[in-house]
Amino acid sequence: MQHARNFFAAFLGLSLAMAGNAGAPRAETLTSKSVTYYSINGKTAADLDEALSSGGPLMKSTGNRHPGATRIKFGGTITYVKRGDRCAVGSAKVTLNTKLILPRWKNRGKAGRELALVWDTLSSDIKRHEERHAEIARNHARDMEKTFLSLRPEADCERMQASVARASENAILAHDKDQARFDRTEAVNFDRRMVRLLKHRLDAMSDQKNP
Repeated sequence: MQHARNFFAAFLGLSLAMAGNAGAPRAETLTSKSVTYYSINGKTAADLDEALSSGGPLMKSTGNRHPGATRIKFGGTITYVKRGDRCAVGSAKVTLNTKLILPRWKNRGKAGRELALVWDTLSSDIKRHEERHAEIARNHARDMEKTFLSLRPEADCERMQASVARASENAILAHDKDQARFDRTEAVNFDRRMVRLLKHRLDAMSDQKNP
């Protein structure tokens, strides 16, 4: 079973507003996260592999389906203020919406012990993987606000807006690179991680039987 490399490209849209006073810069990060499930059927490991490959969320970036995915959407609002004869960022509010898409096996309740163990281990790892994607996005959302507020004032607001646009583009590129780096690391370590997780679950089950 192939490990998913799940990342939906993020997009940062900044609404522009003008403020007349030059108070202290303000930052506000608003994040939301939701989880949805898609159902799969199967009675064997091969069935589950096929169901995940054919029924998982479609990745536009690769054109392939994957066992799980995290859809990431950035947005927000920036206000500009006059500071003397210059234009500066007055406030920055970055919004982030993450939507995790995870598999749910309909036949789990009737599964044999070994297959159930493998599924529970795999599905737990898929969820952890997607949660980490959401966490990476949250960290970058906070960094974006700090970046916007640290921008130097410009001679006029058109130049200030251009500075914000460059900063947002660079921030999205940095976010994308971090997400891709995480996926590469996960893919390389997938087999070893699954063996370790399965062994841990088996040891825990053995300890419960032999306290």
